[in-house]
Amino acid sequence: MALSPAYPFRSARLSLRPLAIPDVTALVSYRSLPEVCRYVPFEPMDADDVVSRLVGAWSRTTLDQAGDALVLGVELIATGELIGDIMLRWVSAEHGCGEIGYVLHPAQGGHGYATEAAHATLHLAFDGLGLHRVVARIDARNLASARLAERVGMRREAHLVQSEWFKGEWIDELAFAVLEAEWRSHPLTGCPLCAA
Repeated sequence: MALSPAYPFRSARLSLRPLAIPDVTALVSYRSLPEVCRYVPFEPMDADDVVSRLVGAWSRTTLDQAGDALVLGVELIATGELIGDIMLRWVSAEHGCGEIGYVLHPAQGGHGYATEAAHATLHLAFDGLGLHRVVARIDARNLASARLAERVGMRREAHLVQSEWFKGEWIDELAFAVLEAEWRSHPLTGCPLCAA
């Protein structure tokens, strides 16, 4: 098992691709916003923070072994604008498990881009890497993220009460998951990858 996607990896309206130094301004435009960072495991970032990650953890373009993670840019095909990023982590080879996470610019909300990007990433997880199960761990206060998980066919498996000390407080966490077979029975309307 390994994942070496051909980039860009395209859905109907989006292109998922490795991030690079020319993306710094676009990344800072949303990763610096307190409202974007409220429920995710990072603080608002400046250009130096972003560059450090681009030359470090975000430079990975393949998943070669369990523990590896890809962070890919989400770009609008029509304009070439970077509107967010999405993470796919290979959690376990033995158990065929991965994890997904997503961050989009709030100005791009309401167009279905986050759903489309997450769905495309699940294609990478199941079609590309051959995973059995993908999970999402979501701050229970992040209702928009929980709804997105449900839209791509994930089921809520647990509500963990005060399970993590997060940014100075105990928080509840929601655990979502989808099995490959479940996901295949929940195609996204208009997805060119589902017809393939």
